[in-house]
Amino acid sequence: MGLTERDPEAWDREAATFDDEPDHGLRDRATRQAWRALLLEHLPPAPARVADLGCGTGTLALLLAEEGYEVDGVDFSPEMVAAAQRKAGDALPLRFALGDASAPPLPAGTFDVVLSRHVLWALPDPSEALARWISLLRPGGRLLLVEGDWSTGAGLAADRTEALVREHRDTVSVRHLPDPLLWGGPISDERYLVLSLG
Repeated sequence: MGLTERDPEAWDREAATFDDEPDHGLRDRATRQAWRALLLEHLPPAPARVADLGCGTGTLALLLAEEGYEVDGVDFSPEMVAAAQRKAGDALPLRFALGDASAPPLPAGTFDVVLSRHVLWALPDPSEALARWISLLRPGGRLLLVEGDWSTGAGLAADRTEALVREHRDTVSVRHLPDPLLWGGPISDERYLVLSLG
């Protein structure tokens, strides 16, 4: 998390090796299965439409598309988007767009789920971004955030993220994610999932 958070060029430089981290590339079968199980537990059935904001190299978007979800990924790094498009190919209901996750270039009121992993902490105005994200949802839509308060000093504590979501929605739950399978090994910091139902 030592990158300049709002610098697309810095993220461009990371794109070639981004998937080397176990929880980024999900190359290990057990780690991939752990993320699959976690997401499917909290998502409506496929073929729900999912916006993956700050999608990076598209690993989660691809995982969900393989399960039958219709996914739109957005990232502000051209190299991350290019990597995502290479991984996805043309066979799945999956689209990637270049854009700022804090103001995604997606149509309002058309998604069943807004998904974001390790993005909210880096945005200049998280509350304003959440308002935009929620506007993308259909009535009854779900907001699903995976965030952390990392040992590097970056991130958001779970109670802070919950409070930010509660500025916009009443139904919010937090689940801590200590399972080492999700991260490729044991962790010593706070990582969690926030789910908000419309």
